[in-house]
Amino acid sequence: AVEDRLTRSDSTDQPMLVDAPFELLGRRKNGEEFPMELALARWKSDSTWLFSTTVRDLTECRRQQAQIKLDAAVFTQAREGIAVTDANGTILWINRAFSVITGYAESDVVGNNLRLLHSGRQDAEFYRLMWQSLKTEGHWVSEIWNRRKDGSIYPEWLTISALRNDQGLTTHYIGCFSDISEAKAAENRIEWLSHFDPLTGLPNRRLLQDRTERAISRVKRNREALTMMLVAIDQLKLVNDTLGHHVGDALLKEAGKRLVAGVRQQDTVARLGDREFVLLLPDTVSSGAAHLAAELLRKLSVPCCLEGHDLRLTASIGIASCPEDGADFDMLLKCVEIARQRAQSDHSVRYQFYSDDMYRQVLASEQLIRALGHAIELDQLQLVYQPFVDLQDGRISGMEALLRWHHPEFGTVSPARFIPMAERSGLINGIGEWALQRACRDIRNWLDLGIQVPQVAVNVSPLQFHDNQLIVQVKNAMQEWKIDPALLYIEVTEGALMDDAARGEAMLRELKNLGLKLSLDDFGTGYSSLSYLKRFPFDKVKIDQSFVRDIVTDNNDAVIVNVIISMAHGLGLKVVAEGVETQAQCEWLRTSVCDEIQGYFFSRPVSAQGIEELLKEGRHLPAHLLRLKKPRRTLLLVDDEPNIVSTLKRVFRRDGHLILSANSGPEGLDVLAKHKVDVIIADQRMPGMTGVEFLRAAKASYPNTIRIVLSGYTELQSVTDAINEGAIYRFLTKPWDDDQLRDHIHKAFEYMELLEGNRQLDINIRTANRDLVAANRQLGDLLKIKDDQIERDETTLTIARQALQFVPVPVLEVDARGLIDVANPATADLFPDVPALVGM
Repeated sequence: AVEDRLTRSDSTDQPMLVDAPFELLGRRKNGEEFPMELALARWKSDSTWLFSTTVRDLTECRRQQAQIKLDAAVFTQAREGIAVTDANGTILWINRAFSVITGYAESDVVGNNLRLLHSGRQDAEFYRLMWQSLKTEGHWVSEIWNRRKDGSIYPEWLTISALRNDQGLTTHYIGCFSDISEAKAAENRIEWLSHFDPLTGLPNRRLLQDRTERAISRVKRNREALTMMLVAIDQLKLVNDTLGHHVGDALLKEAGKRLVAGVRQQDTVARLGDREFVLLLPDTVSSGAAHLAAELLRKLSVPCCLEGHDLRLTASIGIASCPEDGADFDMLLKCVEIARQRAQSDHSVRYQFYSDDMYRQVLASEQLIRALGHAIELDQLQLVYQPFVDLQDGRISGMEALLRWHHPEFGTVSPARFIPMAERSGLINGIGEWALQRACRDIRNWLDLGIQVPQVAVNVSPLQFHDNQLIVQVKNAMQEWKIDPALLYIEVTEGALMDDAARGEAMLRELKNLGLKLSLDDFGTGYSSLSYLKRFPFDKVKIDQSFVRDIVTDNNDAVIVNVIISMAHGLGLKVVAEGVETQAQCEWLRTSVCDEIQGYFFSRPVSAQGIEELLKEGRHLPAHLLRLKKPRRTLLLVDDEPNIVSTLKRVFRRDGHLILSANSGPEGLDVLAKHKVDVIIADQRMPGMTGVEFLRAAKASYPNTIRIVLSGYTELQSVTDAINEGAIYRFLTKPWDDDQLRDHIHKAFEYMELLEGNRQLDINIRTANRDLVAANRQLGDLLKIKDDQIERDETTLTIARQALQFVPVPVLEVDARGLIDVANPATADLFPDVPALVGM
């Protein structure tokens, strides 16, 4: 065929090229075959036809073609959209991902120019620079907006590469792109989150700082007013703990909406922390800020229903002005926080303006915190001990370890001041561990001296109670000083249990398992939940001193204390009354079946050396204040005439009574507040308060006293009314017969002692009931532990028996009687003729 084409006749003698090259296989000198392209030509020279041959090796060309086919297959399966165009931008081929992203089918775009995808967002200059880069560099990469078939515009990341031939001319373009809509949205979201709070949608600290700095620039430039306000929602933590964080989040959203609705458009409301919002108020003076604060508090207090719960928001607001209080963002923020803390501590006014005095107090507080951080290493901390006294036998039954701080510059710092500082600054855990170690060291010292040491109570802060290291710290302290756990009480408050009751219960049971005793401190001041006494394994309940202080004169406090005592005894718990300072308080608690007292009446807190002396001394309560001892007869004489009082004292002195006296009704009430009195003799006519009026007041506060009027004047109506209402026991007249008067008083004391005997019988019964309940509770705990152990043993036995079924070795389980309980299948195979081994 080649020869035929080359030798065909031609009308001219001009040279002729073969019209197309041939592709055929050639053979190299080494015998290897290879694809080649053969071009032939002929021409005439001196009447002779000559032939020329051109050969091109096609091996590399074939390899490239195979690679192109492979690339095409890969491009077809690629996730990125790919399009191939000619040098003019006309689309020649697309892959499936192109259609998925743009919505265009192959038939829609092949033969069309790429301009079909233009969104119109990029101007002519954008495309000019793109083509310039392709022509000069052969490559272009950037973000671009294109349009889908449905008309929607989307962002894509586009890479275009130019393909050039051997002569360097561009023959094709390949475009590869991916849809970056999600990435773009995520980027926008990240940008939004960097400036806004995700829960409320309000500006965050970063955006607030930016706006504040710009506002401060305007203040400096134009001398405008600028106010910053910090609003803290008070009850957020309580809502989170009791109703759940979803309700707390709804509360914050509602608070944010109300704050935004309460300010102007040019004002900024930002969320700063968990429960704090900051208001930036341009062109607002102090008077306007005060009015706004009051209005915001009113709007926040309007009840709202959130997640099915009716709630009322309360807040504390701090206010500061620029430039008077602070000339930059950080200073302003610090000022409003100081003012907000003062507003929160002063419940009478819910908003406060910043002042220099506040700042000085904060600086002093920070200085104290820094000093407190070095108090342990500088040996400035001390433990003192205040005894508990058992009202049954009057002896010291325990003591509470109390922390004291003596600083060389600040002097003695009150625990009420430095303990909250330690909690806020995170120092409390280290201080609490030190107190535990020091208490154990003191106990060891007393034991080594041969002193019989009562139980020692160590307070645990709520933060320390939530520390996982507390158990380890207690174990280490007891092991280091070789302390019997029965000598230690751990005291916790209700607040320590509120954050996580389940975790708190687990912690208390771990402490209990170490052999320690547990005490619930300050009961009555927190949530006073009966479920706490029932659920948690406490041994004692301590009544807060705020109820004990006025127990003799305030009937409400008396009722509360009686309820706490009855409630605790009903659960088998002992009761300790704190802050007992007078004999009258001690007497009241004795007759109310309180178990122990603590307070200045018996002893102030003393050093470890002082406690050592008290224990060696064997100090105890007087016999007449003990629950089961016959009290000393006490007589109170109230008369405005001193000679009458003196005469009455001579009459009764031979009978061995303890005689107290007063010259007026108010003086008599003061004596009753400090001393336990059995019988009162009062004159009727006294200035300021008559005898009947005085005895009415005495009956109201001290109903167990025997009250007698001794008067030379008969005011029949008032005396009769007093007798009928029970204010007085007997009316006696002056002058009196000494023996007859003594006999009346003797009978009054006998009647009083009969009542006291009945009270002591009631005390015995109630004490026995409390001990019985405590024993039952302890027995119940032991039975539960035993039941749990039995259940675990039964489970283990069941698992073991099931495992035996798979043991290839014959195994029998035989009980004490020799009967077979279990026989595994391997055993049954040994005795095929025995129908059932179990029970034999």
